[in-house]
Amino acid sequence: MKPWIALIAMAVAANSHANPNLNEQTDGNAASIEAMTPLTLTDVFALEYAAEPQISPDGRQVVYERRSYDVMSDASRSNLWQLNIDGSAHQPLLSGAVQYRQPRFSPDGERLAYLSSVEGSTQLYVRWLTSGNTARIADLTASPSSLSWSPDGHWLAFSMFTPAKPSRLAIDMPQPPKGADWADSATYIDSVRYRSDGGGYHKSGQRQIYIVPSDGGTPTQLTSGDYPHGGGLVWSADSSQIIFAGDRHSDWQMRSRQGDIFTVDITTKKISALTNHSGVESSPALSPNGKLVAYLQLPDSNMSHVNPTVFVMNVDGSDKRELTPTLDRPINKIQWSDNGKSIYLSFVDHGTTKVALVTLKGKLTTLDVELGGQSLGRPYASGDFTAADGKVVFTGADSHSPADLSVVNTRGKIKQLTQLNQDLWRQRSVAPVQSLELKSSVDGRAIDAWVALPPNFDATKRYPLILEIHGGPHAAYGANFSMEVQLMAAQGYVVVWANPRGSSSYGSEFANLIHHNYPSEDYNDLMDVVDVVQAKGYIDEEQLFVTGGSGGGTLTAWIVGKTDRFRAAVVAKPVINWMSFTLTADMYPYFSQYWMSAKPWTIADHLWQHSPLSLVGNVTTPTMLLTGEVDYRTPISETEQYYQALQLNHVDTAMVRIPGASHGITARPSNLMQKVAYILAWFDKYSEQ
Repeated sequence: MKPWIALIAMAVAANSHANPNLNEQTDGNAASIEAMTPLTLTDVFALEYAAEPQISPDGRQVVYERRSYDVMSDASRSNLWQLNIDGSAHQPLLSGAVQYRQPRFSPDGERLAYLSSVEGSTQLYVRWLTSGNTARIADLTASPSSLSWSPDGHWLAFSMFTPAKPSRLAIDMPQPPKGADWADSATYIDSVRYRSDGGGYHKSGQRQIYIVPSDGGTPTQLTSGDYPHGGGLVWSADSSQIIFAGDRHSDWQMRSRQGDIFTVDITTKKISALTNHSGVESSPALSPNGKLVAYLQLPDSNMSHVNPTVFVMNVDGSDKRELTPTLDRPINKIQWSDNGKSIYLSFVDHGTTKVALVTLKGKLTTLDVELGGQSLGRPYASGDFTAADGKVVFTGADSHSPADLSVVNTRGKIKQLTQLNQDLWRQRSVAPVQSLELKSSVDGRAIDAWVALPPNFDATKRYPLILEIHGGPHAAYGANFSMEVQLMAAQGYVVVWANPRGSSSYGSEFANLIHHNYPSEDYNDLMDVVDVVQAKGYIDEEQLFVTGGSGGGTLTAWIVGKTDRFRAAVVAKPVINWMSFTLTADMYPYFSQYWMSAKPWTIADHLWQHSPLSLVGNVTTPTMLLTGEVDYRTPISETEQYYQALQLNHVDTAMVRIPGASHGITARPSNLMQKVAYILAWFDKYSEQ
């Protein structure tokens, strides 16, 4: 294996989209194995995947977001493509160098609303599908979201950030002399939630709900006040009201796990609450006959992890009924069936996103489909679906490719509709992925894990191993496509990832085994995973490496404080000190209420016992830290503490700071490339050549 740092510069200068003349060389078939080469960093810009599928009201067509990466702007790009439900006539609808996203069919199917930056800022547009004519519907001052057509087709609803007068404290400052160069004015902050990861420091204001005539006009603001509005906008059947999720409590900033469903009258602007559960109600969906509202309810159990459940109620908020009391899995989305007798839902089970149908009597039937392919960096569970006319269109994927569109009909027959990365896979070899079966040495619980083998793997040889650990910690990996894993395997590493205790998709009890106890025996589960892979006989036991991000970075730092079996480690965006983390992270009300048993300064000893910094005196493993400089979820001050502690102890260490990057380091494709390049360069530095 060769150092990868030099490849960063190569990636900036190159764009490895597939050869447009490839079919002339392969007569339509896959290239021979000999002609294929392993994936490289620049192949990140060749990846595409499907998102936001929408079925036309007549059930005949699908419009979706075709997402890719632009090598020149170093950003993601979304265009709108269309195809028939049988996969034919696949063609661009709105395509170019700018963004086209959030397609929404009008109720009669004759128009399509969407968002685009074609004129600079993101604006709302409507396209008349028969003529192809397009109109900008309003002149908006901020980016809209949550588009929703009224049933009569006359209105479009959306939410949009609306500025408010900032809080100020009057001070008596003298005027500077003419020509003087004084410092900029200070920023005065007095709100609980004053910054967010990826959003930076907040401006004064909130997202409010608006409506605008669907043929264009002046937007009307329906909500106001210092409350978060605009979650999941749904119209009443008579187009007189909008149903939405939010929190209109005066103390909403401290209420991390509270929220209700409301209605707002579009004429009077009167707001009424439909729910009052203890917890969060979200994702309202109106039944086809307009009489029932389905929604997700996340109870407030004071546990660090809890799964939502599906409820239905009458449109006036009466007769609330729980439909999925025993599912106990993360539920991502709900949608009514056409006949209004059941509800589609997607949920994550054992690291795989699935689709099920639940009747109004609570009978749950799981469809034989698997969603995924929308988390390109690491192998997290993901995926989206939409249903109409008895068919379900979904983003199907496996461990070898990002999301393509597939459709399943009422008979359960599945047909893949797109092959967005076929040109790339004709030229690149992909690491095969296998599942592993093991029991935890702690208590015999089953632990799911997966291993990616290098291309042209030979079981008689010995390979270096990378243990890759997911974040969360309440999240789930699966047998899902991961460019980071594939790039590591392409350089000759066996890569293993797992769902130790604390992971979601196995039930609340399994996830809460680490409640107020993290890290703990999840360390043992991960070591068991490494042991199982080593026992297969193809691992060089002197060439073990470990890395992870966020919660995985925390566990990586914990691991090197507990064992010296790993030759080198990369700790990405970690929590190192629970006390300092809680008082600097953006979501500090949530972390202090649900991840801790009391205010952090009252349980300092307990927090210290679970802080990787408490074990830093044991560390001898060469350890690199990698964090975005504007990460407000696990602030870079956590990284700096650990780096300086390791330096004081004369441990080989390095710190990689990603300029302008938040917690989602890989939001820009070149940062994904840098991340992998630095990880492999660090491991190569300490490997046996």
